[in-house]
Amino acid sequence: MKVGFAVLKDEGIGSRVYDHFGSSPAFVIVDTEGKEVLTVNNRDLHHAHGACNPIMALDGKRVDAMIVGGIGAGALMKLNAIGIKVYGAGAPTVEENLVLLSGNKLQELSVNNSCRAHQGGCGH
Repeated sequence: MKVGFAVLKDEGIGSRVYDHFGSSPAFVIVDTEGKEVLTVNNRDLHHAHGACNPIMALDGKRVDAMIVGGIGAGALMKLNAIGIKVYGAGAPTVEENLVLLSGNKLQELSVNNSCRAHQGGCGH
């Protein structure tokens, strides 16, 4: 399984999960079977509000799941439409969230609970 994480900066599996998918500077992608770790810079960082293109952001890299600190409903729906489950981070780091995911302890996000962790309210 390939799991993507929105991160502030690349520190491998020690990277801290970023608060918002669309404005995340980078994504760490972990292959949980082979334990390979790949970092991708956000190729859609400067998109218009509400116009996030998740495939462009991930530079075309395929993931099975995405773990984020927060995400807008539009990006969430686009990820779901291509078969990617999105989970809210339950811990600060990639490594800790991988443990939680393997134990089925992360909440899958839906449109009803998107926009998590936005400071000052959700702007979506």
